[in-house]
Amino acid sequence: MVKLRLKRCGRKQRAVYRIVAIDGRSRREGRDLRKVGFYDPINNQTHLNVPAVLYLLDKGAQPTGTVHDISKKAGVFTEFSLNQTKFY
Repeated sequence: MVKLRLKRCGRKQRAVYRIVAIDGRSRREGRDLRKVGFYDPINNQTHLNVPAVLYLLDKGAQPTGTVHDISKKAGVFTEFSLNQTKFY
C-alpha cells in the first residue's frame, strides 16, 4: 500500500520534512516513489504539489496522521471531495 508520509531531512536540531509517497513497508528514510511537498515545523512553512497529492489520493494512497493534518490545513481534502462528486 502506498502512503503519504514525512521523510526527515535537515541537520541536527533543525529538522525539515519532505512529504513523499512511499511504500508502506519501507522505512522512514527509504526510497520514495514521488516527492509531493515539504514541511518546515520550525518556521511553520508548508508547500504541497496539490495536483500530485490529489492524484495519489485518487489512486488509493493513505496519508499518515500528520500528513493528513497538514493537507487539511492546505485545503487538499475540500478539493478532493469536489473531484469525487463530479460525474463523467
